[in-house]
Amino acid sequence: MNYDWQHTDTICAPATAAGGAIGVIRISGSQTFNIIQKLLSCDIKEWQANTAHFALIHNGEDIVDEVVITVFHAPHSYTGEDSAEISCHGSRYIMNKVLELLVSQGCRMANPGEYTQRAFMNGKMDLSQAEAVADLIASSNSASHKVSMSQLRGHFSTELSMLRDQLLHLTSLLELELDFSDHENLEFADRKELNVLAHRIQDRITTLSHSFQTGKAIKEGVPVAIIGKTNVGKSTLLNRLLHDDKAIVSDIHGTTRDVIEDTTVINGVTFRFIDTAGIRDTSDKIEQMGIERTYATIDKAKIILWLIDDNPSADELSDILSRSKDKSLIIVRNKIDKDDAPLSDNKEQKTVYISAKYDIGIESLENEIFQAADIPEISENDVIVTNIRHFDALRLAAADIQRVIDGLEAGISGDLLSEDLRSCIHHLADIVGGEITPNETLSTIFERFCVGK
Repeated sequence: MNYDWQHTDTICAPATAAGGAIGVIRISGSQTFNIIQKLLSCDIKEWQANTAHFALIHNGEDIVDEVVITVFHAPHSYTGEDSAEISCHGSRYIMNKVLELLVSQGCRMANPGEYTQRAFMNGKMDLSQAEAVADLIASSNSASHKVSMSQLRGHFSTELSMLRDQLLHLTSLLELELDFSDHENLEFADRKELNVLAHRIQDRITTLSHSFQTGKAIKEGVPVAIIGKTNVGKSTLLNRLLHDDKAIVSDIHGTTRDVIEDTTVINGVTFRFIDTAGIRDTSDKIEQMGIERTYATIDKAKIILWLIDDNPSADELSDILSRSKDKSLIIVRNKIDKDDAPLSDNKEQKTVYISAKYDIGIESLENEIFQAADIPEISENDVIVTNIRHFDALRLAAADIQRVIDGLEAGISGDLLSEDLRSCIHHLADIVGGEITPNETLSTIFERFCVGK
């Protein structure tokens, strides 16, 4: 989709789905009030900003609906333009009819994300805040909600602005030296202070970059692989953790031959549980393919639940430990309801005892899983990077500031240091958007929004 940033159209779109008790239709643009006026018998121009009014929507002599219209005057609106919201009855017919009348009087149906796009272009929010709007709408747990709210309220933008101001100050001093290049020993920027500040900026950029792993887990869910032999109870455990019957449970060995995945929330954090094919020696080619996918899933998971129902051999333990390096491994001893299930603690790894069939020990296992995720306590003031675009920009900025530090140690000239500093500023500024942001980037961001936002 190609967005025209210079448009002056007045746009409309449903802000709620049809079929509910109330439906909301949004209008924004310079002709908002003139267009709505044509559908009313009262004078909308006398209505004050930020007020709601009862009105009747007319189609000629016919009354379409009784509505409440809330008006917002530019620049004090979400988009920064004259705007209004029509709250009508949620009937699909009524909402479509109101939209049809608005279009007939001069409105254009909005593109996905066009309201937020206009808010960005009119300076009501920066690009990182605009992206937070989409993340807030998509948030599925309390942690992702808090992170999105923090970004929407500008905490990330403030952090970047502080770094940018420090970099600009350093750059201005270095570039001032160029104006006095005939004085070889003249330095406006003390190199020792510059080095200290460069390291401080590097530390903060590194901290923000490292937060992406936590942010990605919060946004997309922590991947948890459930592995083990065939018929050990992996599918039953998956169903318990999801609180739903998602996987087929059978006494027949090798029932699960593909990866089954679904999500659930534990203590405000989303986890992506993945049930895998049972690990065993088999001549069945299809089952072998499933087992290979099990090993691939282990590589991608952050947490491994190794489900057992007897004491594993030393070779089995060694194999799983080697495949679970740099991951959190939880050994889960299933079927403790059976009298013939001997219980023995593993000295190398903590074991959680459960009965997936009878829902015994599942809550304790969930707590262990949450602890293994190592997600810090999140508040709405925390700055955590969740967006791959932001992470890439921070990574490039980190490389720029590293070149500055290397240049200071090598004693290179101020003009070369200034070039790297400006590159760092450029990459940080790209996160919040501005004149340097390509139209393709903006289009990619806003076209993933829902219509009406």
